Amino acid sequence: MRPTALVTGAARGVGARAAQRLAADAWDVVAVDTDEPGLARTALRSPNTHTRVCDAADPKAVADVLAVTGPVHRLVCAPTAPPTDLEHVLRNVALAASRCVDAALPGMLDRGRGEIIVITEHPSRSPAHAAATTALITYLEVLAADHPAPGVRLRVATAHPDVPPRDVLDAVDRSLARRRRALVLHPAPRPGRLRRLRR
Repeated sequence: MRPTALVTGAARGVGARAAQRLAADAWDVVAVDTDEPGLARTALRSPNTHTRVCDAADPKAVADVLAVTGPVHRLVCAPTAPPTDLEHVLRNVALAASRCVDAALPGMLDRGRGEIIVITEHPSRSPAHAAATTALITYLEVLAADHPAPGVRLRVATAHPDVPPRDVLDAVDRSLARRRRALVLHPAPRPGRLRRLRR
C-alpha cells in the first residue's frame, strides 16, 4: 500500500514540484489548490496524483478533502499567495497552512508517525510576507513544543525567491534525517549551492 501525501499550493512552483516528485517516488498524492488548470498540469501523466480544487484556508473544505483522502503520511504546505496585500497573504500563507496542519496532525499523532513540511515565501518578498511567515513559524514552533511526538517530524523551510524549487525540496529531504526543524534557504555565492541558516 502506497503512503499518502497531501500537497497544498500544488498548481505552481515548489508545490507542483513537490507533488510531482512524490508521485514519481510512488506516493499516492492528493494535490490541492484553487487553480484547477494548474492542478491539471501538475497531475499530467501521473496516475497516482489525484487533484482536489479546494481553498486550504477553509477548514470545512480541508476536512472534506481529508475525509476522502484517508490517513495522510506527509503533508506539504507550499505558498500560494502571489499578491502582496496583507489580508490576502495572511489568509493564503499563514491561515491556509495552519488549517491543514490542524486537520492532519491528530491522525499523525494517533498513528505515532508522519511528516509535516511547511514551505513559506522569504520575508524579503514584501512586508505582508514577512508578517505571515513570522506568524506561521511561531505557530508551528509552539505546536511542535506542545506535541513532542518523536515519530511526527515537522519542517519549516523559508526559501528565497532565487532558490529553485528542486533545491528547496532537496534541502528539506536532507533535513528529515536530522534534528533541525527550521531552514532558511538563500542563494549561495557559488551557483548550484545553498547556504543554510539555522533559526
